[in-house]
Amino acid sequence: MAYIPPHKRHSKGPQRPTPPEMRVPEFNRKLNFGSRKHNAGTKVNYVEYADHAVHRWFVCGLENDNSFPSSVHCEEFPEEPAEHKRRENPIVLVTNNLANDNDEVSGNISRSPWELVAENVWPELLSACKIVKNEMEEKPTLAASFGYLLFNKYNLLSLESAREGQVAETALRSVRRFFCRGVPATYMEKIVNEVVPKIGVDFVEHKDIYRIKLSDSTREITCKCTVKEDKKLDLYKLELNPVRSMIADMSCPYKNEDLRLALCTKSTLSALSDDEMNSIRVLINSAIPDPEVKGGLRWPMRKPHSGEYTVIGVWRTEIKSYKSPSLKLKVENVDRLIVESATGWKTIEIHLKWRRIVSEIQGGEIDTDSIYNGFKEQLRLIWDHFLSTDCKLSCLSPNLSPHSYMRLSASSTCTCRNM
Repeated sequence: MAYIPPHKRHSKGPQRPTPPEMRVPEFNRKLNFGSRKHNAGTKVNYVEYADHAVHRWFVCGLENDNSFPSSVHCEEFPEEPAEHKRRENPIVLVTNNLANDNDEVSGNISRSPWELVAENVWPELLSACKIVKNEMEEKPTLAASFGYLLFNKYNLLSLESAREGQVAETALRSVRRFFCRGVPATYMEKIVNEVVPKIGVDFVEHKDIYRIKLSDSTREITCKCTVKEDKKLDLYKLELNPVRSMIADMSCPYKNEDLRLALCTKSTLSALSDDEMNSIRVLINSAIPDPEVKGGLRWPMRKPHSGEYTVIGVWRTEIKSYKSPSLKLKVENVDRLIVESATGWKTIEIHLKWRRIVSEIQGGEIDTDSIYNGFKEQLRLIWDHFLSTDCKLSCLSPNLSPHSYMRLSASSTCTCRNM
């Protein structure tokens, strides 16, 4: 009998069931992502997850029976985000009629949206802050980011059924998703000109920062630099990748943006050998600021490396900071480059950081109920001022197609982070 390769052999017996260990696991809200030391060689878009990391997702504005309002549906996102190029554009939850939908939502929900968000997020936030206090020396930061929560279309049976409102909230839980943090220039202008005076934050400073991401095959390091008068870079801080302890993503179909709350910890790096620092300085000193190239920096050599370190990413960030005793607002224009794929894109990003709540939780000197009430008030501030009903893709303007929207906001192509 002629030899038959294993991949061409066909069993004549009855088809055997898939072994239990090979079946696709069900969605679990609490995910153990592991840190880089447990996942050597893998990349998660420059972000690491703590062993205790918790990831929540829910839809704001569900009716009391957890069903979507009548006009909420899935729509194809206008353009595939640069950092997540795949065969098909992702989809996003939207609504056709904001005015009617807001009336419908408020009429079917007994409590305000920010109260429901606080109720969903608070237990995980409280637990994560206490765990980080026991396991890490650095203090974590709690921040809100605004953008779009996108779902992979090919995970759904049919986009047409999604448009007909046949995709339920429970079905979307099993769909791979990612958060896109780019916002249109019009949204940024509204925040700066209208929201800043209302929420009591004052302008602090304008910074122009270059971040250079280095890898030595075992870890990644971010070099933060400014530009000196002689146009050379000045290194002022070395950081390891941020570690996420809690992520809460909220799809807000009847608002102009979706919302992410993230508890992250950044570690400053100081214990490097002389050889390591010399290698890093060679790369920093040879970098040439150039606004005409992606990421804002270029090197004389084709693939910049020195010693054990190779440049894998570059981005220039122009930041306007605003502060109050309890909040810090950052408005950022970001120009990124992924060196290996030569992929570059620009974004406008808005981040709102809580300045007190983490310290209050970890300090244990203030009553938890008082901290919780303050947390709810800050969420209400977000709801009232940062999540308006001005625009969300084409569904909010019948005369503006998704592709026209992307042309108008081309400077705010989305930055995405995998879940």
